Amino acid sequence: QLQLVESGGGLVQPGGSLRLSCAASGFTLDNFAIGWFRQAPGKGREGVSCISSSQGTNYADSVKGRFTIPRDNAKTTVYLQMNSLEPEDTAVYYCAARGYYCSRDSSRFHIWGQGTQVTVSS
Repeated sequence: QLQLVESGGGLVQPGGSLRLSCAASGFTLDNFAIGWFRQAPGKGREGVSCISSSQGTNYADSVKGRFTIPRDNAKTTVYLQMNSLEPEDTAVYYCAARGYYCSRDSSRFHIWGQGTQVTVSS
């Protein structure tokens, strides 16, 4: 069974950092792109960042310069390193997989994790 499992969420003060993990189970990421999405209360799902199978990356304008999306060499885990966190970053964060290429359209991703809550508050 192909699964993604997120971890690493929590409560952090503004200006702080968190690292989210997205671990693949039942497959490796050689032929998959991994996207991070988030959904704040009362808002739609927003694309945050994505890394393709060839390790090309992209970021939403709202997180550029603050977030990065490294992948481990074993190609089983993708991270979302979040620095200089702001209250506006508060949301449930999801990772998702699709074949090879990134997409801004979340409906093109067919394997989803369960989500992890990130709360930025003093």
